[in-house]
Amino acid sequence: MSESYQLQVNGQRQSVKADRETSLLTILRDYLGLTGSKYGCGEGQCGSCTVLIDGTPRRSCITPVFAVAGKSIITIEGLEQRGRLHPVQRAFLDAEAFQCAYCTSGMIMSSVALLQKNANPTPADIAQALEGNICRCGTYPRIVEAVQKAAKTQEQRS
Repeated sequence: MSESYQLQVNGQRQSVKADRETSLLTILRDYLGLTGSKYGCGEGQCGSCTVLIDGTPRRSCITPVFAVAGKSIITIEGLEQRGRLHPVQRAFLDAEAFQCAYCTSGMIMSSVALLQKNANPTPADIAQALEGNICRCGTYPRIVEAVQKAAKTQEQRS
């Protein structure tokens, strides 16, 4: 049975009508047209669907819509501000931290959450924060480089 939900997505209030168990990923991609978050495993194991919910990285494929009503949801599309990429997005491009890019949005979202808590992470901190985000292309060294570069960029902006 469909119900109405009020969501706060990328700073915009969105009203959706869906079954309470509909995944947030389905809402984002199919109802709202935000296709940056990817469907990977559908079990919350690969991280390609990661979004920030109240600042915390969460797997949207296993998060039911009823659980996020009234919470702040940020997707990869919501990081860019006034035509400028987020420092983590820019660093991923500069470090060429992806090949197929299927994991990229999840990696970036998890990295953004890390840098909000730890402005100067070590490679071990980065590896721990990205645990569960799978890159099948194996670009992990470049991903770590990108996160370190973004940390330095954010430090210089402060």
